[in-house]
Amino acid sequence: MIVVWRVTQHCNLSCPFCGYDRRLVRSRRVANVDEIVRFASVLADYQRISNDPVLVSWMGGEPLLWRPLRELTEHFTGRLGLRISTTTNGTPLRSAATRTHIVDHYSELTVSVDGIGAVHDQLRGWRGAFAHVRRALRALHAERTARGRAPLLRANVVLMRETIGDFERLCLELADWGLDEISFNQLGGDDRPEFRAQHGLLPKHAEWLARNLPRIRTDLAERGVVLGGGPAYVRRLVASANGDRIPIDDCAPGERFLFINEQGQVAPCSFTERPYGISVDDIGSAEALQHLPKRFAALRTASRAASCEDCHSTQVFEKFNAVPLRRASRRTLDTSVV
Repeated sequence: MIVVWRVTQHCNLSCPFCGYDRRLVRSRRVANVDEIVRFASVLADYQRISNDPVLVSWMGGEPLLWRPLRELTEHFTGRLGLRISTTTNGTPLRSAATRTHIVDHYSELTVSVDGIGAVHDQLRGWRGAFAHVRRALRALHAERTARGRAPLLRANVVLMRETIGDFERLCLELADWGLDEISFNQLGGDDRPEFRAQHGLLPKHAEWLARNLPRIRTDLAERGVVLGGGPAYVRRLVASANGDRIPIDDCAPGERFLFINEQGQVAPCSFTERPYGISVDDIGSAEALQHLPKRFAALRTASRAASCEDCHSTQVFEKFNAVPLRRASRRTLDTSVV
């Protein structure tokens, strides 16, 4: 089971496409530490009883800047035997102590990198961001190798109409940083719809990506890097760019994936936290956690969430799934449409 826990809405960068942009005047919630510790025991009991390995993924904001996170992570991994991952903007990785902590306690680390050089710097509002993240990831890879430990290292790329033309070049650059995987998603519109209207992918961009992904995937594989995103994920991306809706009748809510927000509301995904959210305090045992899919199914039967009529959950659409490689054409990449 994968549990994505958004623990903080605070961030130190100013990304114009993100709802946690530090420039935005808004309330900023953080998770309750005691609540996290209590539910961690439930997750550990569930893992022991079910033999279903649990991966808890911290999200934000910028989770690695939240002060309680380091001790919580050590509690999860050291005492409870749970696996931990996180997604970061990369600023905390400049600290050697943070990198050592990640090598010691994390199973996966995902770093956001959206463009090459000054393009990434501008999107993140951080001068020298690209160079800093490159140095930090190379140092992290070197420490991982030297110590014989193996947290998976991944970069995630947000695709926009201005950057998709350099996607292959960025992927090849990232492959030289010692990464194991690259994932991607298109620019979303829920947080900052005004930005998406001007920068979101157009149909021609999505179709270009769908055509060229096999070739890019093969080139990366030759460098030992996996590019995620299964066929269903690519179909979702193309449909989104064309404004087509994809309803989902049954995603088996709660069986393989859970989302938890800062208020301790557990939901099938981040798009259904309001209609289907259940407090972690109401899930006080491994047995209650095992029963959660039936509770979600009952809630869905009683009132179907509007977001299920056009599902955008990356977990449902296999964002991180590896794709079997096929022999790809070695023709020159056509960038004329982008």
